[in-house]
Amino acid sequence: MRKLTPQSLGLCVGAVLALSACSEGSDGSINGTPMTFEVERLVEDARFEMEQGNLADAGALYDQALAIDRENPALWVDIARLRYRGGEHVGALEAADFALELDTQFAPALLMRAQLVRDAYGLDASLTWFESALALHPENPDLLAEYAGTLGDLGRSKDMLAVVRTLAEVDASDPRVHYLQAVLAVRGNDPVLASSLLKRSGMREAGVPSAIVVDALGEMQQGNFDTAATSLDDLLARQPGNVRVMELLARAMWLNGRDREIVDRFAARAAADDASPYVTMLVGRSFERLGQRERANEFIEKAYAGRSGNIAVLGVPDALRGAVPEPTRTVRDMIASGNASGTRAYTNQLVSRFPGSSDILALSGDAAFARGDTVSALDLYSRASTIRRPWPLTRKIITTYRAAGDDDAADTLLIRQVRSEPLNTEALVMFAEQSALNNDWLRVAVLLDNAIANGAGNDPKLLELRLEAARSLGNEADVNKFANRLAQVSPVAFLD
Repeated sequence: MRKLTPQSLGLCVGAVLALSACSEGSDGSINGTPMTFEVERLVEDARFEMEQGNLADAGALYDQALAIDRENPALWVDIARLRYRGGEHVGALEAADFALELDTQFAPALLMRAQLVRDAYGLDASLTWFESALALHPENPDLLAEYAGTLGDLGRSKDMLAVVRTLAEVDASDPRVHYLQAVLAVRGNDPVLASSLLKRSGMREAGVPSAIVVDALGEMQQGNFDTAATSLDDLLARQPGNVRVMELLARAMWLNGRDREIVDRFAARAAADDASPYVTMLVGRSFERLGQRERANEFIEKAYAGRSGNIAVLGVPDALRGAVPEPTRTVRDMIASGNASGTRAYTNQLVSRFPGSSDILALSGDAAFARGDTVSALDLYSRASTIRRPWPLTRKIITTYRAAGDDDAADTLLIRQVRSEPLNTEALVMFAEQSALNNDWLRVAVLLDNAIANGAGNDPKLLELRLEAARSLGNEADVNKFANRLAQVSPVAFLD
């Protein structure tokens, strides 16, 4: 099989770098804010409980700390992080804003606010917040690290490198200096340098998930597929719902010839309607190498069909139930059984209990869409997106707008998404498909060329559209180029 690169394997580093944003001072302070010994001990205990996943216990400890020192901005930043982790997204925003009311120039609060803007409005929208904060605190390592990661996720590698160099000047011992350089090295296909930099950072050994992914990518670039698979398997056990890690693991296993294991582990997942086309293709290719051609055809054809673009709220296979949160399992089971009224009542209860949770609002939107109520679905999705707007939610909103007949709103949101996340190949392809409907072939060519450069160049549907754009533009060199590439990756070539 020729090179397969999943569209979703871009390195998203901006949201994982605030390793010392809640750092403790050695002078009775946290985040540079003075605290009494009693408050400091409560905060330390609360953070320990957070690390252990005991969020309710952590909240109780923070309440005790607030009773002693309610107007300490550092405390409110910690509480914002606790609320965010617990799904209280509106509450997290309110806590961060209150910290800024107490001190408009408090660096950790500015950082938290920038991160929340990034989650809700996209990478590019957060740049102003990072830059404004850095104007006040040009040598703050947490701001510099997060700003560098955000620039990297926007594809601005040179700008990212410049900020990383500034971070190194501020604190050469900061592990994120070498980690961020390792990210750039992997993206530049220099895995030996990336490995050396990661070792110097110590983040891989510390078990930081993003560092594990970077290390695995570097190992795969060097052909050490089994080593990469072992690391990714351990990470997937920690994060069973992480589709990106699952895709990387399946790829490493496939390149190492572990076909029987791929089939045993991923065939049930690949058969689901919302399965990753990439993993579905790998399952099909593994069946093919095992000599089971009929099963292979089933999965390969499904992979090439891609996602339908429709929102599917699915029943949960028993083997996968542990990876799905309880409210999601319940809603999916109720919808699968056709219990529309029960689903509505249940999701209404969830929203009443957790009105500030973006995840709950989005789940309720799924339920509304499933019963054909696009008005309620849009309302719930829109409320969720003002708190957090990850690409899967944006894709749902776009789909719902189109179902409601509002193509202008769908197009506007799609354009905003492409501008905000230029490395998102799925969004690029979706925009290209929409542009083709308007016969805007130059835009189609530019969008698809960017998607191909980011690793989506083995998708036959993408190549077919790029070939059509080349013909429409009268570019014979591109016609020959993409016709040849399409012939190489077509299903017929795979199966003959």
